[in-house]
Amino acid sequence: MTAFRALTFASALAGSLVANVAAYGGDDVIAAPVLRGDVTVTGDIVRVGDLIDNAGSFAQVPVYRAPDLGTTGTLATAQVINALRAHQVIGVETRDIKQISVTRLARSVPGKDIEEQVAHALEHRSGLGDAANLSLTFDRELQDLRLDAAFTGAMQPTAVRVDPRNGRFDVTLEIASDNAATPVRLRITGTAIETVEAAVLTRNIDRNDLLKSADIIIERRTKAEVGGDAVGREAALGMQLRHPMRSGQPIKVADLVKPDLVQRDQAVTVVYQAPGLYLTTRGKALDNGTEGDVVNVLNLQSKRTVTGVVSGRGQVTIQAVTAQAVAPQGADDLTSSINSDKSAPVSVAPVGTKPIAKPE
Repeated sequence: MTAFRALTFASALAGSLVANVAAYGGDDVIAAPVLRGDVTVTGDIVRVGDLIDNAGSFAQVPVYRAPDLGTTGTLATAQVINALRAHQVIGVETRDIKQISVTRLARSVPGKDIEEQVAHALEHRSGLGDAANLSLTFDRELQDLRLDAAFTGAMQPTAVRVDPRNGRFDVTLEIASDNAATPVRLRITGTAIETVEAAVLTRNIDRNDLLKSADIIIERRTKAEVGGDAVGREAALGMQLRHPMRSGQPIKVADLVKPDLVQRDQAVTVVYQAPGLYLTTRGKALDNGTEGDVVNVLNLQSKRTVTGVVSGRGQVTIQAVTAQAVAPQGADDLTSSINSDKSAPVSVAPVGTKPIAKPE
């Protein structure tokens, strides 16, 4: 229960509500003062007009100090009547009210709202990015703020300073009042760091491993650590690393390559394509390569090296542009091998069809 203190005055208040009624004379009737059971005030003073209806000219007479901002206190009815009587207010109807509840209205400003306003004030200043990407550390912990209900203005930054070298900031916010000439001022200092969302490894990954969903989590990391080429989850899934990386490292665009469809020393299918002709044989890759890479392949029949383009998983293609074009490198080796060794696994198909290679 909040304690109240009755206000005393150096000069006595003259007259009473009864005398005030008589001043009207004749048959005019003035409504009797009636006690209120629940009272709300916006300032730090409880007045006669707050406690009773039909207070007349006594409405602005101060009686008590109001409770603290945003709190509620109670007063015994007898205590209120005695305080009113001391101020020459008599004849109050109590309506069997035993106690009066007095609530002081206040404006609550959560610390989270203050933090958001600071972030917006710093947005795009001194090289910083969007407010949503700023991580703020305050010199003093932000507390929820309670203001007099008259301070209804929006929080506005009036002074903003940022040191681009270390992210130190000094921000002043103001909240205006409907009644007071002087607004509430909040000075807030601390450090701002820009962050970005990045895909981070959950385990050590070798170069040849394909990234799976369980290998990646999304975390916010400082922009200084990741740079401007942070990778999201979807962009990283199914890709391969250019080099081994440790658990906890953020992945950058430059760290990723398309997965190798052909690996060194892997048995591959070598395809020779020309208008009207489609030949396949077996070979061994001499290089790693992803789709579109040019790799060397050892023809297992002729034991000679041919060059082709990776066209699928475990497949390298040697292709002629036109029927009149000179056969691509390795084509002679491929066809001579086919002619010299009838036991080689070869498929020949009519134009426009693609046979399935024989199993080994």
